[in-house]
Amino acid sequence: MSIKSKVLASAAALTLVSGVGLVGALTAGTANAETPAAGPGAVEVFSQLFGTHHHPTDVLDTLRQGEKVGQPQILFRTSNSDPAEDYTITDQGTVQDFWEAGLVTPALALHYGCSTTGPDDYTFESCPEGSLNDEAFEIQYSPYGVDSGLCAGVAATAWSGEDVTLQPCGVSSKTVWIVDGTDATGWDESYAPVINGSDTNFSQPEVLTYPMSGSPTDMPRPELYVSNLTGEQGVDNIFPDYGTVNDNQLFGADYGVFPDLNAIAP
Repeated sequence: MSIKSKVLASAAALTLVSGVGLVGALTAGTANAETPAAGPGAVEVFSQLFGTHHHPTDVLDTLRQGEKVGQPQILFRTSNSDPAEDYTITDQGTVQDFWEAGLVTPALALHYGCSTTGPDDYTFESCPEGSLNDEAFEIQYSPYGVDSGLCAGVAATAWSGEDVTLQPCGVSSKTVWIVDGTDATGWDESYAPVINGSDTNFSQPEVLTYPMSGSPTDMPRPELYVSNLTGEQGVDNIFPDYGTVNDNQLFGADYGVFPDLNAIAP
């Protein structure tokens, strides 16, 4: 059975409800990008630097529509006619699901999955309510709704400063992303850091980052990369505006194709 089949067989379908982990950070909302051919499964990922769920101004984009391994991932202005902005969330599930499918390491699962039965036993218990089991997913480049088999990821085990590029989907943890629900921010936890699945630094994980001084209109186009998470959320998310995670490490997403108006998050 393929990695993808194993993940799909073991993962529960992602529930699109605002407010919990990936559910809050990647929530149904007003979609201003994606070509109509991308279909209802399309997703647009954006940085909190550029807009809100109602109005994301610049979204995840494959530079020059290059459908090949190593193609840079950037942010570019929203458009419903640009296939470079067509992506789908694939293999959605939890860290536990991806661990069971062999796509993340036991050490990573220990930090972001459910509690284990013992310090040397990586067999997961059923997840009790309220336990940590972060959402995990792949972001597949799907121009005009056609899966390319290439996902946003890193070419080697994540290290601070490594560029995010297109890599083969379903092969390793390098194309797996984990929503850091602990550091989600906003009153509805609708923005969160996104940890690369190959991360080995569990105190300051490698997360998706946009150059702080960059702009999508710059030439050459600034590229997304991974870097160590800086800061933390507001206390218990009661005072989220006091969180110290940089905006360039906070991301959200909307599902669907323009003019879907089922906005949940502000």
